[in-house]
Amino acid sequence: MLYRVIDATELPSLVRAFMDSYEVVAPVKQGRGYVFDAIESPDEIALDYDTTIVSPKKYFLPPKETLFEFDATVNEVTDFAVEITPRVIFGAHACDINAINRLDLVFKDGKYPDPYYTARREATLIVGISCMPSEHCFCDLWGSDEARFGYDLFLQDIGGKYLVSISSVEAANILEAACDPRVATDEDRIEFRHATRKRQESFNREVPDIQEVAMLMDAFHKDPYWEELGGRCLACTACSAVCPTCFCFDIRDTLDANGKTGKRERTWDACTAPQFALVAGGHNFRENGRNRVRHRMYHKLNGFLANHDRMLCVGCGRCVKACKANINPIEVLKFFERKGAEDGE
Repeated sequence: MLYRVIDATELPSLVRAFMDSYEVVAPVKQGRGYVFDAIESPDEIALDYDTTIVSPKKYFLPPKETLFEFDATVNEVTDFAVEITPRVIFGAHACDINAINRLDLVFKDGKYPDPYYTARREATLIVGISCMPSEHCFCDLWGSDEARFGYDLFLQDIGGKYLVSISSVEAANILEAACDPRVATDEDRIEFRHATRKRQESFNREVPDIQEVAMLMDAFHKDPYWEELGGRCLACTACSAVCPTCFCFDIRDTLDANGKTGKRERTWDACTAPQFALVAGGHNFRENGRNRVRHRMYHKLNGFLANHDRMLCVGCGRCVKACKANINPIEVLKFFERKGAEDGE
């Protein structure tokens, strides 16, 4: 990994340099929150955001996309030509970069790569930026508060300057042309350690740091707690809508008005939706809130880990804010903490 330092005043020049060849997507203020959106000027970027309403996932896995078109009269299928936009996601936090890395495991690096996702991923550069945690963040518990790979540049604010971690030649060339990067000094490294320590000390310590979460998910799989948690679930699917790692989808064939031509579309889906596990014949494998909520938490905190050696949850805290029934991984951790206290009595 190559490290360089640039002045904070050079950041607009770096953004403009990216804009010469790419669509630049960055966090911008929208209402009372922040969203990732295409920008027309570096002045629009809000790098001091806490978190965005939804993650950059939508630029790799759109909420709705056409897979192919068909004509029933001649029984022909036409591959849909996806228009790929060269893009830079500027200002992604470490948790969101780690979330994209997890999506890569499913859609890009698996046995059967998804061509739509892969094409967008390979046409995208990612510029990460350091952040300070909000009260809802618990990415430190899952080791997602630092991004060790999955980005092209990562900017660590060290007070009027940025320590830049460089991991791609393409981004390095743009950085070199737009800024005046210099070798980090001992003072810069000291500032980096101070900034890192300050971030680590700012996490909400009321969130329990529970060890062996995956094992506990198995141990308490039949606990009445899931009945209580599932009974509160409104099945609104807000948790999945804002989650940076949820990747479930549905496939739908949509006919045109003539009833002869149409298209096959992929749309986001959610395992907390009542119809998600409904199959032909009317049987529903997860017909109640208890089973649906438990399944979602199990996949986040155990199932994905078993297959990919890492939690699917990255601790971004979006679901904590989105769920009106207070159903989220933090509540599950608190449940495990209570169980531990009961066992110790």
